[in-house]
Amino acid sequence: MESERRKLSGREKDEASIKLLEKLKEQLHSSDASNRRRAAFNLSWLQEDGLDILQAALFGSAHITTKNAAAYGLRKMRGRMKKIAIDVLKQGLHHHDKSTREVSRHALKLLGEEVPASSNNSRKPNVKGSRIREIQRKSQPRGPVGSRRLRG
Repeated sequence: MESERRKLSGREKDEASIKLLEKLKEQLHSSDASNRRRAAFNLSWLQEDGLDILQAALFGSAHITTKNAAAYGLRKMRGRMKKIAIDVLKQGLHHHDKSTREVSRHALKLLGEEVPASSNNSRKPNVKGSRIREIQRKSQPRGPVGSRRLRG
């Protein structure tokens, strides 16, 4: 006898998808690079749900390896989600966390997008005080005490 697959009801589908999303979210924060990357790729196929999880990982306080995997997932978004994913990466350029800015900048470069120059590297030197001057001594160097001449 063949085992027949029964069709899942709406509620069962929701429960199964929630479990799948939780599993992928866990794997995204994994210590294994291969698992992180695979989870990010799988999340890229899950449209809005995957986008939400990847965006939370990129903007959250996760480790930079997790942020890199999230950026990978955002880069792999296809179809109508591609433009939204690029917008999320552009928002990452203005985030307060330095690692998020760097990961977003790198991901946008890989996508061939225009990326503004880093604000940290483009500091202009202070023109007013940039000249190096020699510090003058207040008095002449003093030799041994017996060799001083009295001026008179």
